[in-house]
Amino acid sequence: MALDLNKLEHLIAVAEEGSITRAAARLHLSQQALSTSVRVLEREVGVPLLERTATGVSLLPAGAALAEDARALRGAAHSALQRARRVGRGEPEVLRLGHTPAVTGEEAIGLLRQVAAAHPDLATDVNQRYPAELAEALLAGDLDIGLCRAMAPPRGLARTTLGHQPLHLAVAAGHPLAARESVPLSRLAGQRFVVWGRPGHSGYTDLLIGHCRAAGFEPDIERTALQGTPPVTAVIGTDRCAFVTTPPGPAAGGAVRILALDPPPYAPLHALYSPRTTSPAKDAFLATALL
Repeated sequence: MALDLNKLEHLIAVAEEGSITRAAARLHLSQQALSTSVRVLEREVGVPLLERTATGVSLLPAGAALAEDARALRGAAHSALQRARRVGRGEPEVLRLGHTPAVTGEEAIGLLRQVAAAHPDLATDVNQRYPAELAEALLAGDLDIGLCRAMAPPRGLARTTLGHQPLHLAVAAGHPLAARESVPLSRLAGQRFVVWGRPGHSGYTDLLIGHCRAAGFEPDIERTALQGTPPVTAVIGTDRCAFVTTPPGPAAGGAVRILALDPPPYAPLHALYSPRTTSPAKDAFLATALL
């Protein structure tokens, strides 16, 4: 039996709102109509999906699993609709690419130049997204590719590794280490490191901490308040250090010095995408964009 996308949309709304009342208001339906739709869906699936209580509703394990897959199905349907409209209107194929702050705009543009060399007629739309927003946009079918570092793909998305880049150390121009050209990672015990994500909640932050531990010390870290800004700028005017992929030398107009790490640790560059969607632009990027 084929599942009704409208009923799946109703389940998603109930799951996200935790309330039939709020979900009905969001969907512009009556509570009775929404309750009936969910009950019909439960009969079609053959198992209970929700637990109804005096204070609201919560997803049972089967409901959580279905809602998770339903988000990916909704995104695939949205992407298919948009592609059909573009083809029907004779509009050019567009690669919609997002990248997390851990991936600089320059790095994203460098990859897109490779794609443009092989596919000169492919248009691009590039923007920065925070990790959760990036995953949401990919699942919703609003992006074709998401560039990130060490970000675990949520259910419904696939991940491929485009390559690995050496990590360097960014310090402010007045930092005691700024006069050096390189420094062993093992000598950085006692320095305070700027990171962007919370340990245990960011794959990239955990990767950086792991590099420090492999070098023999537990890093002293703080999460920057300058979220979304270029990574090299986080250390300006501070005595902090930051791991960056920017090449060694002066940066940020001379306000920052980038030091080589010896030996260099590496960070992966990953591409997230939906395997359920048909997108020549996505396929072109995955076939040609490599470090």
